[in-house]
Amino acid sequence: MRDDELERLFRTYHAPLVRYLTRRLGDRDWAEEVAQETFLRALRQERLSSERSWLFAVATNLVRDEARRSERQRRHLALLAAEVRSESIEPEPTSMERAEDAALARQAIDALAERDRLALLMREEGLNYEEIAEALGLSVGSVGTTLARARRRLAEAYESLQAGDRRAARGGDHE
Repeated sequence: MRDDELERLFRTYHAPLVRYLTRRLGDRDWAEEVAQETFLRALRQERLSSERSWLFAVATNLVRDEARRSERQRRHLALLAAEVRSESIEPEPTSMERAEDAALARQAIDALAERDRLALLMREEGLNYEEIAEALGLSVGSVGTTLARARRRLAEAYESLQAGDRRAARGGDHE
C-alpha cells in the first residue's frame, strides 16, 4: 500500500476504529496500540477490497489473539482504578451514580457472548450489515437477528445487574 493511501485510510478510519476498540477493550491506550498494529498490517497489503470491514476484522482478530495478555492488563488497571478511587475525595452523588451505571453497562456488555458483543460494538461504530457480516463471518441475513438478540440480552443483563445492586443496597440499609 502506498503512503498516501495509508494516510487516507488512517484519516478516515482511525477514530471509529479506536472508539470500537476502546468499547471492546475498556482501555483507550490498548485500543490505540491495537489500531496502530491494524494499520501496520494494512500497510503490508497490496490492496484492500472492503477497507472498513477488513480493518475491523483484523482489529477484532488481534484482540482475540491477545486475550490472555489483555485480561491480565484489565485486571491490573481495574485494581489501580480501585486504589485511586479509594484514595480520592468522594465524588458528587450524581457522578458516582453515573460511574455505577457505566460500570453496570460495562458488566452487561462483558456478559454477552462474544459475537453478540462484537456485533453491537461494530454497529455502534456505524458499520453496515454487510461489513459486520464480513468482519464476523456471518451471513448478511443473520446480522439483523444477531443484533436484535444481542440488544435484548444486553437489556436483560443490565436490568438484572441493576436489580442485584438495588437488592444489595436494601440489604445494606438494614445492617
